[in-house]
Amino acid sequence: MADVFEGTPTSSLQSKWIWFVGLGVLLLVCGLIALGNLMLATVVSVYYVGMLMLFGGVIYLVHAFQVRGWDHVLFWMLSGLLYVLAGICAFVNPILTSAALTLFLSLALVIAGVFRTWVGMRMKPVKGWRWIVASGVITALAGFVIALGWPVNSLWILGLFLAADLIVQGSTMIAFGLGIRS
Repeated sequence: MADVFEGTPTSSLQSKWIWFVGLGVLLLVCGLIALGNLMLATVVSVYYVGMLMLFGGVIYLVHAFQVRGWDHVLFWMLSGLLYVLAGICAFVNPILTSAALTLFLSLALVIAGVFRTWVGMRMKPVKGWRWIVASGVITALAGFVIALGWPVNSLWILGLFLAADLIVQGSTMIAFGLGIRS
């Protein structure tokens, strides 16, 4: 049998198929719970980002004292303090933080969509270029729609993205587990 992952025989994956299905079911259930309460899922995702920012800020602050020269120390300390403050803001006011993150998300989607559309148009003679353009247009439109509904939609957009990701990942793991079973 062919290797699914480099260095991982298919037979060893087949014996673990139930773990993939179990993980998939767990992710799917979590996604459905998140879908059932998008505002709570948004707050949870903001707390998660806040924890990462706090952790990153502490790492920056520790790193600041490992570099030489005041100009470098000052740069890393300021970066670390900004990360720590942003992380604290996520815990103190998750609704305000979700509004900021939703705005950044909408801008990122618009920029990514416009760029992807441009790349697709440049690929015009290649077969399938329209799929790249369509993907870019849809991404840009999603960002534009999110921006139009901002800041009101920031109460549920991040939770919706989290729920959708959990549902897709769960379904993928279930399909993969069942696929390697036989």
